[in-house]
Amino acid sequence: MASNRDITLFHSPNTRSTGALILLDELGAPHTLKVLNMKAGEQRQPAYLAINPMGKVPAILHGDALITEQVAIFLHLADLFPEAGLAPALDDPLRGPYLRWMVFYSSCFEPAVVDVALKREPAPQAMSPYGSAEAVFDALSGQLRRGPYMLGDRFTAADVLWGMALAWTVGFQLVPERPEFMDYIARVTARPSFAKVKAQDAERAAAHAAAAGA
Repeated sequence: MASNRDITLFHSPNTRSTGALILLDELGAPHTLKVLNMKAGEQRQPAYLAINPMGKVPAILHGDALITEQVAIFLHLADLFPEAGLAPALDDPLRGPYLRWMVFYSSCFEPAVVDVALKREPAPQAMSPYGSAEAVFDALSGQLRRGPYMLGDRFTAADVLWGMALAWTVGFQLVPERPEFMDYIARVTARPSFAKVKAQDAERAAAHAAAAGA
């Protein structure tokens, strides 16, 4: 059986895996970091495709178990370190809402934002996984107005996920600058873990660009 110390994160700076790295810091979780230089195409090389054939980060190995997909990684890690208090327990009334908003990110928010970014019309209502981008943003706004965090007064792994997601998508003008979004981004990204990983990623990104001749 793998111990909680037997965790390897495959990471590249300024990608979705940045959130996983922040979560590990919030959890106080010991881990091994394997950094990929995406500017050099390392994520498409056979060595990493053997880990994740999709050529994407994040991915983690927990012992011999491979976990890909950002939300799955967040759920796994937060449950693995219950003492950190970042995941409601199975018998906690907040467990269902926690799972709802974690999965809402990947099942509704990301597809909607990709369509917005590519200026694509959503699929017909009966086929669309998210309905409309406006409906997604409205649902998220309504939840955040209950604040200060996604589940009210309690900070959880969901806030690491959503804090990163909204900071990036609002920054790229894919999501409107609604007051509840801006306040939430400021609140969550002010945590020390965000500043710490951001600084580390800036150094990694500079080194990768230099190595790739960019």
